[in-house]
Amino acid sequence: MSDELERRLRSGDAPAIDLGAFRRALSRRAADEGLLDVAYALHDSPLGSLTVMVTPRGLVRLSYPGEAVEEQLAEIAQRVSPRILEAPERTDVVRRQLDDYFDGRRRRFEVPIDWSLVRGFAGEVLRATARIPFGVLSTYREVAADAGSPRAYRAAGNALGRNPVPIVVPCHRVLHAGGGLGGYTGGLDRKRYLLQLEGVLGD
Repeated sequence: MSDELERRLRSGDAPAIDLGAFRRALSRRAADEGLLDVAYALHDSPLGSLTVMVTPRGLVRLSYPGEAVEEQLAEIAQRVSPRILEAPERTDVVRRQLDDYFDGRRRRFEVPIDWSLVRGFAGEVLRATARIPFGVLSTYREVAADAGSPRAYRAAGNALGRNPVPIVVPCHRVLHAGGGLGGYTGGLDRKRYLLQLEGVLGD
């Protein structure tokens, strides 16, 4: 498609451009030629516009509004790959499952996670957190123990605060031992919303 468009532009016979179709064709061609390592899209949700990023291995980044997309792309380019393209169709599975979750039709995400942005103990904490079921609460100390270091609950809290894939890796289900909400990367209002959505926190 891009070759034909270039030919018609040079001949002065350029059609009106369907940018959506052009972007899809560009992402398909980049993927076919092994030039697309990270696809991303913005996705509307009850919690604002989420940025969804996927690699061939799975979901690598999911972020709330407030984090500049350009800064996220720069981080991904440095830590994962600079071959990034806005390609909404490649994020469709994640975005559909998010819609189902927010609509109350999904209790478990079934998308692979690309753990490229986490290392060491933080990775173990997030893997342990990913196993917490819908509607179940845990504590920082319990998550630290599940990750292999019961006393490292503060480090566990720090790892959860840097969770690159909130909601899907449900750090909102982790509270202080005394029942306090603790912190949350998306803000406590969003944490409260998610817990109310799952029926484990009253209005």
